[in-house]
Amino acid sequence: MAKRTDPTTQHRQRLIRWLLEDDKPAKGGAHRKDGGHRQHVWWQVMCLTGVDYFSTLGYQPGIAALAAGALSPLATLILVLLTLFGALPIYRRVAAMSPHGEGSISMLEHLLPWWQGKLFVLCLLGFVATDFIITITLSAADATAHLVENPLVPDFLHDQAISVTLILIALLSAVFLRGFREAIGIAVFLVGIYLLLNLVTIGVSFNQILNQPTFVSDWRTALFTSHGNPLMMLGVSALLFPKLALGLSGFETGVAVMPLVRGKSGDTEANPQGRIQQTHKLLTTAALIMSFFLLTSSLVTTLLIPSGEFQSGGKANGRALAYLAHSYLGDGFGTLYDISTISILWFAGASAMAGLLNIVPRYLPRYGMAPNWARATRPLVLVYTTIAFTVTILFKANVEAQGGAYATGVLVLMSSAAFAVMLAARRCGSKQGVLVFGAITLVFLYTTVVNIIERPEGIRIAGFFIGTIIITSLVSRVWRSTELRTDQIEMDDTACQFIAEANQTQLRLIANRLNIGDEQEYFLKEKEVREDNHIPPKDAVLFLEVQISDASEFADSIRIKGVQVGQYRILRAESAAVPNAIAAILLHLRDQTGKLPHAYFGWVEGNPLQYLMRFILFGEGDIAVVTREVLRRAEKDPERRPVIHVGG
Repeated sequence: MAKRTDPTTQHRQRLIRWLLEDDKPAKGGAHRKDGGHRQHVWWQVMCLTGVDYFSTLGYQPGIAALAAGALSPLATLILVLLTLFGALPIYRRVAAMSPHGEGSISMLEHLLPWWQGKLFVLCLLGFVATDFIITITLSAADATAHLVENPLVPDFLHDQAISVTLILIALLSAVFLRGFREAIGIAVFLVGIYLLLNLVTIGVSFNQILNQPTFVSDWRTALFTSHGNPLMMLGVSALLFPKLALGLSGFETGVAVMPLVRGKSGDTEANPQGRIQQTHKLLTTAALIMSFFLLTSSLVTTLLIPSGEFQSGGKANGRALAYLAHSYLGDGFGTLYDISTISILWFAGASAMAGLLNIVPRYLPRYGMAPNWARATRPLVLVYTTIAFTVTILFKANVEAQGGAYATGVLVLMSSAAFAVMLAARRCGSKQGVLVFGAITLVFLYTTVVNIIERPEGIRIAGFFIGTIIITSLVSRVWRSTELRTDQIEMDDTACQFIAEANQTQLRLIANRLNIGDEQEYFLKEKEVREDNHIPPKDAVLFLEVQISDASEFADSIRIKGVQVGQYRILRAESAAVPNAIAAILLHLRDQTGKLPHAYFGWVEGNPLQYLMRFILFGEGDIAVVTREVLRRAEKDPERRPVIHVGG
């Protein structure tokens, strides 16, 4: 009689399968190795990153007016120049050097070896989390602020900012639980409508300026009264750049979602030139569009809106273009503009979510610092949504309170990208590139430091994310330390010959830690093992030596090389962890020969905790005990498990 499965268990199994399955490609589409998601035309992916980048028009003109006053257009011009001649060239280089979406992190990953490099990447991932998570929460909170400021919205919603923001984040999460295809479709629609409404609003505003020349003369008078001469204006505007730096927020996500960009038919995973070219189009077009809107919006809002309206409590505070839409096109068009702004601000978190879903699985699971389910999209969406809920509640959906953390994350990532590109130029021997990108790096570093000094809460929030990532990553690394951790095993011809000859009798391998490597070493080792384990003289033995390559790595491929020293035959390999590699090799030999290998180890003496730490940090330790545990976890059937002998 067949065993019936409990309905609760069935539902749980179906839920787990649904969570762990990847996005399904559309009919006629196909999954790609690069991220596992269906790819799209570059301008569609630009809209996905643009919901973050372009949505800053909802608050950037107001920020510029508050920070710079009458100098807002000049300060914005400096921002545009740094966008086109600083950030854009940097991220075009980043796109060419990391076409699989790793961004500047992968370029900096190899600067430091071993654990230093891993901790460096974890710190950068902390700033990525700060940038992208705060993008989700801040944008949703700003969308809520635009919603409650609309004159047609009922008064009771004014006190429900946290609840409304949580609902918006939950809706965003629901979109990504459906898949990337739905997210990109929504982004294309929202960006198209939003840019069109902004173009109409700015066009009508310019018409007002042309019909009333006094706006220009009043602005000119304010400029020269406050700042004297053009050189003074430019100097002050340049110093104000850190306050306007959020206008650069879309570049990191533009590179992070590169795997979604459709390249050309001749692209390969190793050399996706078509994708790089299409991403260059994406970055350049987005920068040009945003530069146009930043300049024009800054000009019309500065000339047409009284300065008092930008202050806290003013009608243009955080919504300068919405103020103009209501003022010059009526509450009907203004409400339509508000709906568009609310929608794109809500969905601005989509580009951040897409970036997180691409970047994190490329690092933490590979380092063993996250469970394998972290490679799947849906569980990660739920994790990020939970974090976003927590941040929203802690900050009470306050846009201003989260602004410092947002700017800190953006600026640190841009500084790291500029630094990485400068180092790449240095490796290529380009002195001009070093000077140019070095100067850009200094500008971004200066901006980052100024922002941290003025708004220290940003670095505190980033520090919390960094600390959380490091602690959870190390716990995961310890938890997963006894996994098999091997991608594949290859043997050269000599090693295959040794195995074939030894397989005539019982397959016996002596685990040896290479010292001098001469015949005397192997003679003494074999003599000791044969006596301790009563191995018959007629049975051949092989020596197995695994040397540490980089203990900070988690999974790797093992290549076994056959070496003969006198009459002794040795199998040599390199791996990140000795016991895990030995276990993987034993299982591989079992499958290849059809016989259970016997492996021989010597006892180790000393503090067990010391050996545990040596294993976790340096890939060694009490090798026999750990090898036995790795085999036990990898092979549940004791009858099929390679045999471990410990003597001495």
